[in-house]
Formats: sequence, C-alpha cells, structure tokens
Amino acid sequence: MQTVAVIDYGMGNLHSVAKALEHVGAGRVLVTSDAQAIREADRVVFPGVGAIRDCMAEIRRLGFDSLVREVSQDRPFLGICVGMQALMEHSEENDGVDCIGLFPGQVRFFGKDMVEDGAPLKVPHMGWNEVQQSIDHPLWHEIPDGGRFYFVHSYYVEAGNPAQVAGRGHYGKDFAAALAEGSRFAVQFHPEKSHTHGLQLLQNFVSWDGRR
Repeated sequence: MQTVAVIDYGMGNLHSVAKALEHVGAGRVLVTSDAQAIREADRVVFPGVGAIRDCMAEIRRLGFDSLVREVSQDRPFLGICVGMQALMEHSEENDGVDCIGLFPGQVRFFGKDMVEDGAPLKVPHMGWNEVQQSIDHPLWHEIPDGGRFYFVHSYYVEAGNPAQVAGRGHYGKDFAAALAEGSRFAVQFHPEKSHTHGLQLLQNFVSWDGRR
C-alpha cells in the first residue's frame, strides 16, 4: 500500500486534506512533521494557510525548506494554497518574505479598491472561480477546462516561467492558479473544498506517476 505524507508544519487545513485523500483511495495517509517519514513516503502533499511569514518561519525552523526541495524531485508532490505560494521565490506579504524558490516568480497582493466591469471586487478573493487549463497534464484528467474550484487568498502567484503555468484564474487580473514542473504540481485553490473537480484532482494525484 502506498503512503501519502501530508507535511505538518503547524500551518494548514491538514485533516481536511487528509480526509479528502482517504476518500479518493490514497492508501495510507500520514499527517506528519517527521522528516524521515516524509522521505519514505511515496507521495507528498504540502498544504498551507495563514500568513506567509509565519509559514516560512516554521518551514525554515523545521528544515522543511531543504526537505521540500529534496522530496519533490523524485516522487509526486502537490502544493496547496499557501503551500503553492511558499514554493515561489518571494512574497510581497508581511513587507516581503523570501520563500523556498522551487518555482521562479513572485507572490503579489491583489490590491485595494479593485473594480471590474464597474463592480468592486472584495479582497480576499473568496469563493468559486473557473480555472483555464494551460497545458495538458495528468492531474487535469476528467476535469473540464474552465472547471470551477474554491479559492481563499489575498495574494496571487505571478509566475516567472509561463511554461510552468498549468492553469490560470482571473479575479480582477489574471493569475497562476496551478503550476507544474516535473514531479511537482501546485494549486492556489483548495481541492479538498472543491467538491467533484477537487476530488478528481486528488484522485489523479494519487494515481499519477510524477511524469507529464
């Protein structure tokens, strides 16, 4: 039976993610902060919620920045929400925070007083939004282009390499909703809260071999 490790660094909706993975037949799902257990897992999920400065402080304190670089190279790896943002080079949040740097690009604030088509847009961006698929990827299997997923975020990813953008969202401005490179896949939305399409993405993840 395969093991899926959900990295626990004190910041994330860990048990909702774990329950969703169990629901789609992930096998043994382990919510853990044990580095060796994460190294031994067949698949790794890197969730996150909250302020990026607090997240990165804990990630670095635990040595998980190096661990994430290591384990994401050779097995299926999924970053979720702030877990995706932490994989970027830098975030504007909290007056600027250096992140892990697995993907080139920046995390930007949506801004205040956003308006689209004459209507004000609230920040954080919270709710259902379409995701336009930018590439053909195994994690999009049986998910329609333009499928809706659930988002909660005040900051968005501005990708440094357009070829790594697997899906795009729009809320006042275009942003990277999903990134992919090798065995790494990351999403800004919450698949565990996204009903049918989110569960399908998680099911695709647990059957993915880590290759395009």
